[in-house]
Amino acid sequence: MNGASREALAAARESLDALTDNTSVDAAKLAEELAAVTALLQREVSLRRVLTDPSQPGEARAELAGRLLRGQVGGETVDLISGMVRARWSQSRDLVDSAEELANIADLTAAQRSGDLDDVEDELFRFGRIVASDKELRAALTNRSASASAKRQLLHSLLGGKARPATERVDTRLVTQPRGRSLEEGLESLSKLAAERRERMVAVVTSAVPLSDRQKQRLGDALAKIYGRPMHLNLDVDPTVLGGIAVRVGDEVINGTISERLEEASRRMAG
Repeated sequence: MNGASREALAAARESLDALTDNTSVDAAKLAEELAAVTALLQREVSLRRVLTDPSQPGEARAELAGRLLRGQVGGETVDLISGMVRARWSQSRDLVDSAEELANIADLTAAQRSGDLDDVEDELFRFGRIVASDKELRAALTNRSASASAKRQLLHSLLGGKARPATERVDTRLVTQPRGRSLEEGLESLSKLAAERRERMVAVVTSAVPLSDRQKQRLGDALAKIYGRPMHLNLDVDPTVLGGIAVRVGDEVINGTISERLEEASRRMAG
């Protein structure tokens, strides 16, 4: 997103955080309603263009959104969307992307309240690994000719009763409403949002053998010191990893055979 849209999204996220700080607000219901608005805006191209038309006053756009949504979704959702359309957007699509992001954040907030956020982070990572290793499953989940209902049922058979409700909800939205993204891109974005809820960075750790709890703790502490922020570890095992361990943080890959920083982390693990 460019300048205007980034600022509008930042303001919308602040509004959402302020709203969900009130524990009387049902964050899961808010997520469902924001997802419904996202689907509406994705489907109705002319509507989202009107709602982001810079030639129209922001208050007029907000009034239109209120008239359309009032009675269809709750007052909190109406207020959030009205606030969003008052802002300026670089592209009309950015409004849809942002509404979807708020829906996912609201679901992750619901998981955080119930103490499930760590599990949701891990489940998103594991689901990504399962999809990456099963070509037939990936094909079924990304098949454009398959109905949303069929994909929803497939996901429920995989995740229902086995994953946290928030995990199933955000995965289902991603699969049934991909909106031009690859499944891998969508899952990575969800993982980053989940980490942000805990103000942590995500490190994907691939090791030749499983790490012990003590090693995981020491590696997490070492990486947190390196990057200056708490770190959530997504763990994977690959016997072919050279040097025994490799770490990816965002776009940065730290290979255990060449990085002095990871050597320092390894020494901390062993110490």
